[in-house]
Order: sequence, then C-alpha cells, then structure tokens
Amino acid sequence: MKSRILALAGSVAIAAPLALGAAGAASAAPTDNPPVTLVDNVTAPIYDYDGAIRETVWVTAPDLDGDGDDERVATDIIRPRELDGNARVPIIMDASPYYLSSGRGNEAERKVYDADGNIVKFPLYYDNYFVPRGYAFVAVDMAGTARSTGCTDEGGRSDIESVKAVVEWLNGNGVAHDASGAVVDADWSNGKTGMIGKSYDGTLANGVAATGVDGLETIVPISAISSWYDYNRWQGAVKSFNYPSSLSRSVASNRTIATDCSARLNWMNANDGDETGAYTDFWAERDYREGTYYDVSKVKASVFIMHGLQDNNVKTMNASKWWDDLGEQGVDRKMWLTRLGHVDPFDSERALWVDTLHRWFDHELMDIDNGIDREPAVSVETAPNQWEQSPTWPISSARTQTLNLHSDGTLMLGKQDRSTASYVNSTSLSEANAVRIGDNPNRLQFLTGTTQHDVRISGTPTLDLDVTHTAPVGQVSVMLVDYGVMDRISASGDGAQTLSTESCWGPATATDDACYNEVAKRISSTELQVLARGWARLDGAGNHTVTVELAANDIVVPAGHQLGLVISGSRNGVVAVDTAATIYTVGLSGSKLNLPVSGPMAGFGPGHLTARDTERLSPGTLPDLNETVWPGN
Repeated sequence: MKSRILALAGSVAIAAPLALGAAGAASAAPTDNPPVTLVDNVTAPIYDYDGAIRETVWVTAPDLDGDGDDERVATDIIRPRELDGNARVPIIMDASPYYLSSGRGNEAERKVYDADGNIVKFPLYYDNYFVPRGYAFVAVDMAGTARSTGCTDEGGRSDIESVKAVVEWLNGNGVAHDASGAVVDADWSNGKTGMIGKSYDGTLANGVAATGVDGLETIVPISAISSWYDYNRWQGAVKSFNYPSSLSRSVASNRTIATDCSARLNWMNANDGDETGAYTDFWAERDYREGTYYDVSKVKASVFIMHGLQDNNVKTMNASKWWDDLGEQGVDRKMWLTRLGHVDPFDSERALWVDTLHRWFDHELMDIDNGIDREPAVSVETAPNQWEQSPTWPISSARTQTLNLHSDGTLMLGKQDRSTASYVNSTSLSEANAVRIGDNPNRLQFLTGTTQHDVRISGTPTLDLDVTHTAPVGQVSVMLVDYGVMDRISASGDGAQTLSTESCWGPATATDDACYNEVAKRISSTELQVLARGWARLDGAGNHTVTVELAANDIVVPAGHQLGLVISGSRNGVVAVDTAATIYTVGLSGSKLNLPVSGPMAGFGPGHLTARDTERLSPGTLPDLNETVWPGN
C-alpha cells in the first residue's frame, strides 16, 4: 500500500494506508476506510474541498403521510473527489426540517442551489471542516420539508422513519434516485454514519438512534429533545395549545413540493391531549426513551450529549433523563453541560468544541485511538467560564438533602413544621414579583440561612408537596432560587451575544465559506438566579400529594448566598388551567425540598433577606417564559 504524508510545521504527521496513488491510480477495489493523515493525533485536511463531489439523491422511504405513495427524502451530499471509487468514507449527517424554512445556526444559513438544482452551499461548518479530512457530509431534508415529499409530524414516525431510511441507504440497505430517476447506490459509503444537530436536528438523531438502525455509529444531540411530551408538557401542565400542529406547519414553510397536509395537522389538534395534559398514545409515539415505537433499549450508537443548563426552550430534563436511561443500558456516552441557554457550543466554546467534536468523530467513525474515551466523560460549566470534569453525572459526591418548609418562611434541615401556609392563585403574578423578597399573598416563599461555604447543586431537585385547593382543575408552579449578588450568565438572548468579528473553520468556495461571527457570553451582575423551575397539574378539588420534579442543574452556589423556594399557582411558562382567585393551602409537614448537594450544609438553617436586595431586578435576570419558541436554531 502507498501512503501519503502531509507536512505541517511544528506537528508530527503519521501516515495511514492510502488506496489512491500519488499519480491518481485506482486500486482494484475500494477500501473500507479512507486514507488519512494524523497530525497531533487528529485527521488532517488533505482533500480538496472546492473540487469535492456535490450531489443530490432522493432516498425512498415508506408511505408516511397516507397518500399511497412512497416518500422521497431529499439528501444532499458532499464527499472527497479523490476517494471516489478508491476508498469508502464515513458520514457525518445533519438531518433537519429547517434547511429551507428558518435556516440553521446562529446566522440562519439555508441550503443554496444553482439554476440547475445543484447544491452549491451547505449550511454550517461541518462540510467545510470535515470533508477535507476524509469524511462525507450529508444534509437530509426531513419528510414534509424543503425538497422532500410527505408531511411533518412533530417528532412522530414520519419524521424519524424518513431520516432512518437515509441511514439505511448509506449502509447499503435502501434505494435512492437522482433527479433523472436513475437508481443511485451509496457505494462510496463505508456504512458508518454519525448524526449531529441542534434542537430539532439533534432530536431526529435521538429518535433514529432509538430505532436501533444498523450503520448509525454515534450521535451528537445538541439541545435536543428525548421525549416530546417533556418538551410540550410538564407533569400535565401544557406549554401552549395546539403546539404540535403549529410547529409542524412552521417547519414546512418554503418547501418546494406543494402538499396538502391539513388532514395530518387536524389529526394532531384532535389527538394532542391539550385538554388533559396527559401522556397518551400520541406522546408515546414521540417518546424516544420508552415509547411505543422507539426506546432507549434499542440504542446501539454511542451518544455525545450537549445541553445548556439555562435552556428554557428544550429544558434540561430532556438531556438528564436521556443520559440516565442511556447509562442504564450501558451505552457509551459523553456529555457537555454549559451555563448558557439554547446555544450551540460552536458559538459559546468554539475552539474547544470543534477540537472535541473532531476527536469524537475520529474515534467513533475512523476508529482512531486518540484517548477521548479515556478522558472524564462529563464536562460541566458550574459558573461562568469555570469548568469541572467528572466520570459520572450527577457528580458522585452529591447527596440528597431534605429541607423542610416552615410557616415563618424559613427553609431548613431537620425540624418539621406541622402547620399550614396558604396563597391566593393569580394569573397576573409575574416571575419577577414571585421571586422578590417581601410579602406577597399570591405565592409562598421559603429561605435558607446564608451559606457559609460554596455548595454545588448537581442533579434534579424535587418538591414533595401536600396541597389542597377547591378548583375543578388546579396547578402549582415551583422555583428554586439562588439569592445573592454575583456575575452570572444573563437570561437575555440565551446568554449569548453575536459579535462583528469572524473566525473560519475550513476551506471555502465562492458560494460556501466557513466563516462565522464569533459569539460572546453575556455576563452581568444580578441579584438572584432561578436555578430550576417545575409545574404540575392537579386534577380535581381537594387534597393532593404530588412530587414536583424541577429542571436538572449543576451549579455552584457561593458562600454568602441563600437558597429560596417559591410556590405559586398559575404562572407564565405554561397555560393557566385555574384562572380564579383560588386559595391553595400547603401542609408543611408533608412538604419538603429534596436537593442534590455536594458540600458542607452549614448555613442551611433559618434565615431572612431584606426587600432592598431584590426590589429592582437587573435586566437579564429573568427570561421571557411567555415567548413562543420553536426547537430550532
């Protein structure tokens, strides 16, 4: 075998077998792995991006919209021309519903085609960066969007099966055609696919992995959904009415194939269960952890999760529960947790993220032993720009501490209070007014003493709640709050601010560059931070004993701060089902906060703050939870 060595100043180059001679002579048969050159133990860019093969095929999927015709799933491909017919290559895939609708990434890039329908621009940097390193990049239009047939399905079988069909074709088990109708084989593929994507794109990766499809070697879900019920609901509390059909209609905008999907949309409205908030067959179809069609036990791909701990769009339970379930199944996994909101790590931690992702794909798709599997599995930003690594998550030193609620407004370890406390439900109660220190008849507030040492909350807090109300249907809203002035990641703009400067990540063409605006973290001094939120629907008047699960978090609460627990009724973030001035009475002896904490518990005794600490909250302290958001860019 011949070899190729790329000389780079100051680096060690390691040659790998090459099936294509320097003069371009082809080997007798393609090899199953591309020839690569390693520099500093990662694949180096040795293939021409400008001259790469760019093509579109339509992969055949089963009839997913009920019109009697198989679906045609538009699949745009870019791959190294030098390896065509000489070596098979692995694939990095981003399947998305957004390629012609809202676009991808911080700059909302869309696919661009020339006058003949040939693709000349792929959104994002994956093609620019990885194709020169011996990978193919495949951008798939989910069924019902862009140039694919069918109807959108908000995470249901049409979404997942349309993308699964492409993975199967890449693994030699499917059919595709080009624009002329000729059958096209993926004979250039070695059958090894890694899926990546943010939000809906990453959600598709989770769903396809949960089918157990052969050929999917790894997925990198970024701010992604693992159960659409946990995206649209929170313990029976509804995010907004008819959300599934609204999202499905939105992502289908600008598609090139006119299709009447009204029947599907009407079916979604009739079956989404907004009236009860219950977990029904509709949601079981869209559950990748333990659903009717897809579940974690089928996952064979390794999983690299990335999620923002301040993500109020795709909330952290979608990552934390997926992580736990994958661990129970023994799936190889890795995770990043940042302090930002719904933000791609390419924007928040660009250089470190690209380096880590590069090493991950090299290891999982190129079988390169670069040691990434022997590093700590979890990296967490526990405070702005302060990272901690651990082999497990939550961290092993975190222990659940029980804090009891007292009628004088204190929250403490040990002694219970056997009395009750009440508040009056109010639909006009804002989050800002709910968290302020001081008297407020529309919520209950409980405070610990001042912490004497730094403590780290790592995991999922819960509130065991004994509550009585007289409404036909009631609900509770719960917040865990860190009171104390400090620099924090702002809630504005998900904590990210786009700059005017750019950085470039790969070669470019006249129509497809690899340069993107840099992004800075919004860090500002705030008086408090809501660490976790949770809601629960309470069907029927009378007494309810319920455990309210709050969003998972991992954060350091500095010495000198106080933790607070706020309980209220109807509040922004979910649809109000009780709009009356109903009195809610909490039985304090049957109510307790369960907090996963690492660090000394000194200071968790009773304590109070003064109103002046929170009477004027700084901008960026709280997000707008009423804003309509899609799981998109």
